[in-house]
Amino acid sequence: MTKKKIYTEADIISLNKRGIKEIHLSKNDLVTPLARDRAKLFSIDLLDAEKLIIKTQETNKEFDKKRTCAIGSDHTGYKMKNIVIEFLRSKNISTIDLGTKDEQSCDYPDFAYAVAKKVKDREVCFGVLLDATGIPSAITANKLIGIRAATCYNEFSAKSAREHNNANIIVMGAKTLGEETIKSILDAWLNTNFGGERHQRRLDKISAIEKLNLK
Repeated sequence: MTKKKIYTEADIISLNKRGIKEIHLSKNDLVTPLARDRAKLFSIDLLDAEKLIIKTQETNKEFDKKRTCAIGSDHTGYKMKNIVIEFLRSKNISTIDLGTKDEQSCDYPDFAYAVAKKVKDREVCFGVLLDATGIPSAITANKLIGIRAATCYNEFSAKSAREHNNANIIVMGAKTLGEETIKSILDAWLNTNFGGERHQRRLDKISAIEKLNLK
């Protein structure tokens, strides 16, 4: 059994004289109110060891989430989806493949919704959708509150979708764009951050419109 330690004001004064600025506390340790006040005065951090472990685990999960995307396609985008998955892996981005699993004819709304739901629930950082033109999957995904799916057809549209619109799903046409063009578009998307400021004001107006439609 771990021995309980009680930190008093005198302990904090002593530790400060030794130049110690961090105290790692176990779950059994106690710190008196006077000791906490003295620690604040000396800028000594009282760190809960168990909370630090949990925080680190949560941080790692958030990091993993930021390096993960959900991807989906209908039958027309199946081959290109596999190419995109390999491209993302080369960028150290993990993928959750939500289908389709072959080139048998299927319905794009099923996969567009599955990807959008993952993004909406913040289980992934962003989404990628592929169909013939990049239009119908975007229409479907944008039915979910908080989703900003952008059909991108060149590098400029990808950069703009990210910088101006903070789009969280990129949609591309597997029958209208070639493999290298899609890679180039996706690379532009991955390397562009949201600009904020005036763009955020405009996104806030979009959010307000979404809320109106909930009534």
